[in-house]
Amino acid sequence: MMLMTAVAWIYVVGLMALTEPSIVAGVMTFVLYCVIPLSILFYLTGSRRRKRKAERIAEVNARALASADDKTKTADT
Repeated sequence: MMLMTAVAWIYVVGLMALTEPSIVAGVMTFVLYCVIPLSILFYLTGSRRRKRKAERIAEVNARALASADDKTKTADT
């Protein structure tokens, strides 16, 4: 749902930028109304995703370490 809203916002701001009287004003409109706000929005909403990814990586590393410890224990005996 959020991706669909972002695409619609890009479309609206793109049309706004096309109606600007100069290319510089169009680029500035697109950057200031679209690129910067959407990048902030995606950064803020992606924090949970990044946290979950870090937890999964830590869990996989812990399992690998535990597995390696189990292998060394059985090899020693």
